[in-house]
Amino acid sequence: MISNTNRLGDVSRLARNIDGRVMLPGDEGYDSARALWNAMVDRRPAVVVRCASSADVAAAINFARRNDLELGVRCGGHSVLGISVPDGGLLIDLSGLRAVRVDADARRAWVQGGALLGDLDKAAQAFGLATTAGNVSHTGVGGLTLGGGMGWLARRFGLACDNVASYEIVTADGETLRVSESQHEDLFWALRGGGGNFGVVTEFEFRLHDVGTSAVLANRTFDLAEAPSAMQRWRDLLGGDVPPEATPLAWVGRMPDSPDVPAELRNRTVAILGFIWVGDPENGRRWLMPHVASLGVPLAEQVEEVTYLQLQSTDDEWHHPGSRRRYYKGHYLTELPDDAIDAFLSQGEPDPEADRPLFLNGSFQGYGGAIAATSNDDSAFSHRNTLLEFVAATAWTDPAEDTQRIEAARRFGAAMEPFASGVYVNVLGDEGAAGVRRAYPAEKLDRLAALKRQYDPDNIFHLNQNIRPR
Repeated sequence: MISNTNRLGDVSRLARNIDGRVMLPGDEGYDSARALWNAMVDRRPAVVVRCASSADVAAAINFARRNDLELGVRCGGHSVLGISVPDGGLLIDLSGLRAVRVDADARRAWVQGGALLGDLDKAAQAFGLATTAGNVSHTGVGGLTLGGGMGWLARRFGLACDNVASYEIVTADGETLRVSESQHEDLFWALRGGGGNFGVVTEFEFRLHDVGTSAVLANRTFDLAEAPSAMQRWRDLLGGDVPPEATPLAWVGRMPDSPDVPAELRNRTVAILGFIWVGDPENGRRWLMPHVASLGVPLAEQVEEVTYLQLQSTDDEWHHPGSRRRYYKGHYLTELPDDAIDAFLSQGEPDPEADRPLFLNGSFQGYGGAIAATSNDDSAFSHRNTLLEFVAATAWTDPAEDTQRIEAARRFGAAMEPFASGVYVNVLGDEGAAGVRRAYPAEKLDRLAALKRQYDPDNIFHLNQNIRPR
């Protein structure tokens, strides 16, 4: 912690020399700056620097290095491990950098490094434009994009990182660089999927696309007894000609006992299978209706047209920061054999009739399309031949349930592991170096480690899914 007179003097000088704000424990705004999505994590940095410019970020990095303080960088704070906030170190808080500027004619958006997905979506949708972003609007643009950036537009336009034209980044030595295909090309390659290992991105330049403002959700809910055959039919559709506007989606879990849920589904374990369509809604319904109907006779059906902004914020309340304790496990799958379907529907329980913990759920989101059409060599992001991304997730409020919840999610992850072929770095949890090796093939990891040695030889940016310099 910062406690001696010299260090306090350094903090005062830092506060006088930046455009943003310096906060210490007890200061107004300190607790909100360190707050995280996962309520299990409660860390207290020695000093928080809410940056208002790239020069502020450089000053904070230099201050942390002079005072031998562990450095963390927080945007949306959605890491399940809460690794953006250092205990007793210096937190770079990017929430003062949230501006988004759109040039509709050029189809470009310049997005500051502390912006949330909702900031980008709202600015772009004013013109009927969008770029690939995640599925919860209060997620940080930075963390999502640097890890790859899966979203409902990815099958049509590629991942979020595939749509970045340039970055402004502050490196470990405090230098600010503009990075693109023609400037610092090696770093441009690494930033597209290599996570926050190489510096603090203070601005992203995104390519935007004309997507309109509508989306269609179409799915069917099945009892577990009917789910295996329905899911096999859903699986068979994935091998066909699914339009890039459509993203396959599957979910299994126990429905909550909530007034929002039909009475006949409350507290019942079900599978939900279908697609999300972003694009012309008439074309969407024309394709979706017969294909969803082919899945079988359901307990319930949903066909709903929403705005794109509504789609992007559908899960916001469930994922509200700090409201729940959270844990998850993830995998990539390149195929979905019947045994994998059985494992998915069992949620990792050896007894199919086992009493599953409330709100333990599993999901599949379909890849392919423009994701797979991009060369695997073009960026640090890996596993572009993925068929499905799997996540087992659980959320709760009572600390007494921690062990039960975490073990249940781990069992579910273990049940799916025999069918796995890698993992998305943005859903890695507590796997450490072994998880990083699953996220990147060995040759890519070697290249990333060499670039890490070039741009951050002391590994000051290590509060992430860390790639160590070598």
